Amino acid sequence: MFEKYNKVQQAVLETTLRIIIEKELQATSMALIAKESGVSTGSIYHYFSSKEEIINELYRAIVLYNGEYVTRGMDAKEPVRTRFNRAWEKVFEINLMNPEASQFVEQYSFSPYISDAVKRESYEGGWCKPMAALYAKAIDYQLFIEQEPAMMVQMHYGTMAYLVKGHLQKHFTLTDEVIQTVINSCWKSVAK
Repeated sequence: MFEKYNKVQQAVLETTLRIIIEKELQATSMALIAKESGVSTGSIYHYFSSKEEIINELYRAIVLYNGEYVTRGMDAKEPVRTRFNRAWEKVFEINLMNPEASQFVEQYSFSPYISDAVKRESYEGGWCKPMAALYAKAIDYQLFIEQEPAMMVQMHYGTMAYLVKGHLQKHFTLTDEVIQTVINSCWKSVAK
């Protein structure tokens, strides 16, 4: 997930993510990040000017990585329903493969801690904008009801995010069959 960063940055981002999930953001200090990552405070400050910058870069890295993962292989020549199913399958997959990253994004997506510029960049470069375009196409083809595409994507993502969360907390099990049923239900919820 952090392959595009150098080893110091990777260590800082991975450690920060782990600490935030274990202890929450307020307990995540630069000193603790340095201690847990094995990277000196001076080296951290060479790459990141503050804890806020680390948190924003962490958010950006996760969302952009998830966007690449979800949209990889999306072919505009395929039917809308095929792309819809594949993309949501990948959303489930990436969130189940990286539970800490999933929890972080779910917890901080609407946080004032993440700058508006990073939120905008993440939306543009992540999977939400391409999915909204797919929903818009479905509306154009008279497959979906008239509704704001970005809002529909968020509505479906909210459903899936909480199902992943329930699965990770062992309230229930997300089998492939259950995931397909959920994706099908999401389609039907906005279908004409």
